[in-house]
Amino acid sequence: MENSVFRKAERKQAKIKIGLQGPSGSGKTTSALLLAYGLVGDWSKVAVIDSENGSADLYSHLGDYNVLGITAPYTPEKYIQAIHTCYEHGMEAIILDSISHEWEGEGGILDIHSKMAGNSFQNWSKVTPRHNAFVNTILNVPVHVISTIRSKQDYVMAEKNGKAVPEKVGLKGVTRDGMDYEFTVVFDIDIKHQARTSKDRTGLFNNTPDFMISAETGDLIRQWCEQGKKAQNDHISLSEKIEACDTLEDLYSFYESLQNVTPDIMELFVARKKEIVQPKPIQSNGKSNLVAPKPQF
Repeated sequence: MENSVFRKAERKQAKIKIGLQGPSGSGKTTSALLLAYGLVGDWSKVAVIDSENGSADLYSHLGDYNVLGITAPYTPEKYIQAIHTCYEHGMEAIILDSISHEWEGEGGILDIHSKMAGNSFQNWSKVTPRHNAFVNTILNVPVHVISTIRSKQDYVMAEKNGKAVPEKVGLKGVTRDGMDYEFTVVFDIDIKHQARTSKDRTGLFNNTPDFMISAETGDLIRQWCEQGKKAQNDHISLSEKIEACDTLEDLYSFYESLQNVTPDIMELFVARKKEIVQPKPIQSNGKSNLVAPKPQF
């Protein structure tokens, strides 16, 4: 095997993806706002995508952050559009408060699935890609993202004295199972506003006692993010790949291979398309011999 297939392992500068999980009243929104401010140091660069009936406005005393409210139906596509809107307006930290609505709320994944006719198992193959697109948007948008997750007490059936009895096993987030694997850090917050990590890939909070999240917590995470080797700008890398497309077929093939195409990347595709498709002479019938290819951009 050639050495060229390998590269040295290195941690690049990261845009952190954080989950905040807790019951109602635990302080998830406040904690998310303080984390966001600590991460970017500028309230004007923080946006809350609020699905909690305007609750984000209750904390305006903290700073002049931005709020984008969404209402039912809480489809994955509505969240995706809201995330893109925040990014397009220059936000550097986006708070999704909360992502539980995308899963369990009116118009969310479970609601969509329950209203589908036909085989329930087969229907999951239709709605799962919509949820996956939502997750991929969170992971791929090049800003910090903090997602709050409602939680409720979870139980399992255990055998005791020969009988099956419910046994409390802790808090379970109201979202799809395994969602916590997608985040770099997951904070579990209790009703006393004390936080602990159930997942921490940064290593910053291992073996630490419970604590209240503050702006300093966000600043600590920011420093961790910036310790890595500065990554080459994704847009530059994509630009080079787009420039390498010599035909429309190559260009469209590369376009369709991408999970999400942000507006600024779309501009690169459009510009390259114009370079490839040079206007051809007008035919004698007065019509251009150009045929609009697909997909359209």
